[in-house]
Formats: sequence, structure tokens, C-alpha cells
Amino acid sequence: MSNTPLSSSLLDWYDRHARSLPWRVSPENRRLGEVPDPYRIWLSEVMLQQTTVAAVKSYFEIFTRTWPTVNDLAAADEEDVMKAWAGLGYYSRARNLKKCADLVAQDYGGQFPDTEDALLKLPGIGPYTAAAIATIAFDRHAAVVDGNVERVLSRLKTIETPLPGAKPEIKAVMAELTPEDRPGDFAQAVMDLGATLCTPKKPACALCPWWEDCQGHASGLAETLPRKAPKTKKPTRYGAAFVAVDRTSGAVLLRRRPPEGLLGGMSEVPGTHWAEDFDLETSLTLAPFPADWRKCMAEVKHTFTHFHLMLTVYQAEVAAATAGLEDCWWSLPEAVPGEALPTVMRKVLGAALD
Repeated sequence: MSNTPLSSSLLDWYDRHARSLPWRVSPENRRLGEVPDPYRIWLSEVMLQQTTVAAVKSYFEIFTRTWPTVNDLAAADEEDVMKAWAGLGYYSRARNLKKCADLVAQDYGGQFPDTEDALLKLPGIGPYTAAAIATIAFDRHAAVVDGNVERVLSRLKTIETPLPGAKPEIKAVMAELTPEDRPGDFAQAVMDLGATLCTPKKPACALCPWWEDCQGHASGLAETLPRKAPKTKKPTRYGAAFVAVDRTSGAVLLRRRPPEGLLGGMSEVPGTHWAEDFDLETSLTLAPFPADWRKCMAEVKHTFTHFHLMLTVYQAEVAAATAGLEDCWWSLPEAVPGEALPTVMRKVLGAALD
């Protein structure tokens, strides 16, 4: 498959307007012979799942500075990896990141496999990520479809089937458009087009290299695409969190969540289960130990993928020796920022300590 006029015009646009991203090799540097580092491509793609480029950049730079290669990441302590990931969300990604690094270092000699099929066998790598790594890192021909690509191609071809039902049709269009020459650059070009011009609201059609061929623009439907199936209403779960502070040192009592499941392996303050039918009147009976627990004025609200969470927060100043709980530790004020605390727990500490 040679370059079509559509792919050629987009690659010409990309050569002039490609975003500068810390994991990307620019078109100019590609022409000069620089090749992408599969480790950096893999790391960025895992971080970018369900997360924005703006949110990822600082985390990516910390990870690659701390662990410059996949072998370095494999040799790292998992707790250190979780701490570095804290705040980025979707924590199963961090656990799978470590598992994948371990496997690549041990079974592949520190070299990522270069095909979609082989990449799919690695922990935490699904169809999209496998296609992205194979294409961007190794220039394999693959159809890479993320949210930006879905929007661009739905408009280009006026695909009115609501997502997620439209995914196979969009992937087929991407496979047809992706050229054999520079498939990795083309995938990134479509993503950049969606991120910078073909935006969800008020797309800059006049600046788009595809505007003359865009069926959505011609029909006036561009801004209404892609269609999306109605969202189901998220339930709200409730619970309580208990922030114990050592009255002498100001240290906060923390514990580690179970390794699997929501926020697995992350740190937290002691708390109750979370449930839609949680009885707030019973909160204090579920405190981790007897103390003069004071209910904080501010509730903590947080939204996960499948539910909203409302936490009632209690705080008590105690003597550390009186609150010796198994699998817990006291974290001094200067150490708390470096703990593997997810965003919801940082909100809890903020409500209790501010």
C-alpha cells in the first residue's frame, strides 16, 4: 500500500506542525536517522491511557530520569514505582508497568518485541497500545485508534454509528489510510490533527489539511461527530476515612491497600469500606482504634471510572504508641508528599490537616 493523497497531505502537514513531546522523535530528526526508543514509546502510551498529555509530561520526565531504561525499571523496587506514579490514577497501570518491565528484562533481554502479536502478550498491553508501540517505535503497519483518531475519522467519513459501536468501522478506515511508508509518523499525525485542529468543539476546519475531503465538514455535521451512546448514570458510594496524627511529631498513620483491585498497592489512611448503602451513622464504630475523633467540616468528593465517592473524614491527635496497628506506619510530615498516595487520599489529608 503506497501513500494515498490523503496520507501524503497529512504527513506534509505533520512535517511542519508536529507537536514537540518528550517521548517523540520529531520528523526532522527521523529524517536525520534518529529512531524512537521503544521503552519511551511504551512508557508514554501506558501513561497516556485515560490521561491527558499535559498531565503525563512531568510524570514521564521523572520516570525516564529515575529509570532511563526498561532494565532500570525492572530493577526498581515496586513501592518506589508506585510512589512515582501516585496522582496519575488508574493504578493497575503502574502495577502492570512493573510486571511488563520485569518480563521484558528477564525474557527478552531488555528489548521490546516489535510485532503487535508479541506485544499483546505482555502485561498491561492491549490492542491499542500494541498497535501504537509497533507502529510508532518499529514502523510496523498497524491501525492505531485513540480518541483523537476516532473523532478525526468519524468526521472525515461521516461515521454516524455511536461509539463504541463505531470502533470497527473507524479502525478499518485507519488501516486503509495508514501508509506503508512512515506509518508511525502517520499515526502520530492523525493524533496531532485531533489534538490541535479537529478538536471536540469548534474545530479549526479552515486550517485542516483534509478539509476539502472531509465529509463531516461538507455536510455541516463535523462538530456533532463522533456520536456517542448515552452514558449510564454513575452510582455514588459512601464511606469514612480516619486521619490519625501523632501529637508529638505530626506524623500521619498510613497503611497499604491490597495489591489487587481498585487503587491496589497504594497507600491510604485507615478507613471503612465504600458502599452505596453505607450507614454514615455507624462511621465512628468502625474507627481503627479508640480516640477523640473529630468530624471534619469538609467532605471529600472524588470520581472514579464507574462511581462517585463521598467520604466523611475524621481526625484525631494521638500518641503514636497508643495506635499500634498491624501493617501500618507513621509517615512524618516531610515524608508524606513522597508516599504512594492516590489523589483521593491526598484530598482526605487536605480535608483533615488544612
